[in-house]
Amino acid sequence: MGNVASINQTGTGIRLPNFCNLGVMLRSLVVVNLLLAAAAVLRAPQPQAIWLEFQVLAAFGEPILIMSLVALCAGRRWLHALGYARSIAAVAAFELAAAWVLSQTVGDVFSDRRSLSFPQVAVLVLFATGITIAYFDLRSRALSPAIAEARIQALQARIRPHFLYNSINAVLSLIRSEPRRAERALEDMADLFRVLMADNRTLAPIAAEVELARQYLAIETLRLGERLRVTWKIDSMPSDALVPPLMLQPLVENAVYHGIEPSPGGGEITIEVRATGKQIFMELTNPFPAEGRHASGNRMAIANIRERLQLHFDAEASMHSEVRDGVYRVTIRLPYLTATA
Repeated sequence: MGNVASINQTGTGIRLPNFCNLGVMLRSLVVVNLLLAAAAVLRAPQPQAIWLEFQVLAAFGEPILIMSLVALCAGRRWLHALGYARSIAAVAAFELAAAWVLSQTVGDVFSDRRSLSFPQVAVLVLFATGITIAYFDLRSRALSPAIAEARIQALQARIRPHFLYNSINAVLSLIRSEPRRAERALEDMADLFRVLMADNRTLAPIAAEVELARQYLAIETLRLGERLRVTWKIDSMPSDALVPPLMLQPLVENAVYHGIEPSPGGGEITIEVRATGKQIFMELTNPFPAEGRHASGNRMAIANIRERLQLHFDAEASMHSEVRDGVYRVTIRLPYLTATA
């Protein structure tokens, strides 16, 4: 998929969306057809002629749209290298060229209706292109705060008094009896804070996310001991798959905080990551005690992860959570992307 290590899989800032993405294609189709419908309403001499006017406009708009999506998908790397302003200019030039070709080839399809001159087609095409790009630009800007929010929210979770206090006490209790284990715990805490303070706008290898979750669970094991049991099912996990950072660790933390801590006998957290075709599936389960749960919920973390999945992958990713038979389950589906594929 080319350079997919950043927001919208195209760059670290606001850039053209990834037109190979199914969600982006569908949104483009909806936006352009809405514009064609509006233009048909304005052109129709009477309400009964709106549908026929829409057909006339669609005879130009739909072929241009299809050619544009194919070309933008094929040329995504070249457009990315141009930068945002130049890539928009290149797209506009392509749209005008496609409009000219269509005006010369299908201009007389509807000979009994008012035909569109090339200047009219050019204005219509450029207007539709501008509105579509502006829509994706505004959408990307609206969703981008989720990245910064994820950092702040995760950092706040990490410096909760109960977490920091309990972790430090657990390390202190090991300094004399098991100094090597205490040293590893301090290193895990340092790595945890380092990742949380890093720039989390770019996609990260899933192996790094698993390692971060392991380090967090190792710290929690110091105080929860045998009450915390973890099962990893990652034999089929592709280590090079790219995922939004800080996606797995907050889910693991929720599992500990809301599932293990309130349970007198503790419980088991199961984490499964596997690849199926061109998709990655992640599933996490933990106990969901009927009584004794912490009052605060985990909706903020779930909502934030879902928003970041939408930001990076649009309709190609999904997240579902449910409680059934005393078990809380989170399932995530996202496309299998790598840095070089």
